[in-house]
Amino acid sequence: MIYKRTISLLVILITILSIFATSYAIVSSQGPGEYEYQSIFGETVSIYGKGLYSHDSVSMAAQAIAQDYVTLFLGVPLLLLSLYLYLKGSLKGSLLLTGTLGYFLYTYASYSFLSMYNYMFLTYVVLMSASFFAFILMMMSFDVANLPLFFSEKMPVKFLAGFLLFVSFVFGMMWTGKLGLPLLNNTPPADLQHYTTFVIQALDLGFVVPTGLLAGILLMMRKPFGYLLAPVIIIKEITLLTALTAMILLQLKAGVEIGYLLVWSVILFNLLVIFCMILMMKNIKENVEKPSTGMNLH
Repeated sequence: MIYKRTISLLVILITILSIFATSYAIVSSQGPGEYEYQSIFGETVSIYGKGLYSHDSVSMAAQAIAQDYVTLFLGVPLLLLSLYLYLKGSLKGSLLLTGTLGYFLYTYASYSFLSMYNYMFLTYVVLMSASFFAFILMMMSFDVANLPLFFSEKMPVKFLAGFLLFVSFVFGMMWTGKLGLPLLNNTPPADLQHYTTFVIQALDLGFVVPTGLLAGILLMMRKPFGYLLAPVIIIKEITLLTALTAMILLQLKAGVEIGYLLVWSVILFNLLVIFCMILMMKNIKENVEKPSTGMNLH
């Protein structure tokens, strides 16, 4: 397994810093509490006013705290478990680790660029950087050309590829619709609050949606790279949708109005993507006969 030591050190660093950052964010409560603020777009914003996210809106603080819970109680254990399996030479562990690192990269990129400046800024930057390099090293560690050999011919490729294409299309259209009309009408965007731009939408439209579409197309065509991208984006989407579910629930608790259609859609997609991961993992073969040229999967 090439890059094993470097990846292990990066994962340990990510684990320690993410535990520190999420724990502090969850328990911190200093500050006067909620107050109103008028943004540059003329929108009256309810500011959280306490803890690490004291300068963030009530809505954004609820989302960030929900994501911190998911990162601490799902992301970190998943990261450590997948690292253990990866070091044991498991292909499932390698794919799981790559997808989980994708979640940490996405999460701390969004924290670095979206959250209002706070005491954890440099921690977020280090976590983003460590996650990026660990993710790239993991992607480079697979023998992509031989990867399809490790997947059962009975795997429902069309179903998995179709699901990836559908979910990616839905999220792409959702964000495009949300942003497109204000741009065409030259009107202030809704829900921007006191932030400078739509960071999450930029990350999703720029990286997540295209990756999901590419993974679906390549898997449908049974191309080797599709067998790498598909499980990675599915694992990443599980952690993302779980975090999104938690965000919605905490926003509802905080009194933020959210349509129930969105709530149930996210929960449904979350369950479906978990089902897809189970399907894919069940069809991975850890031991196959090596080609005469040799293999180096990790």
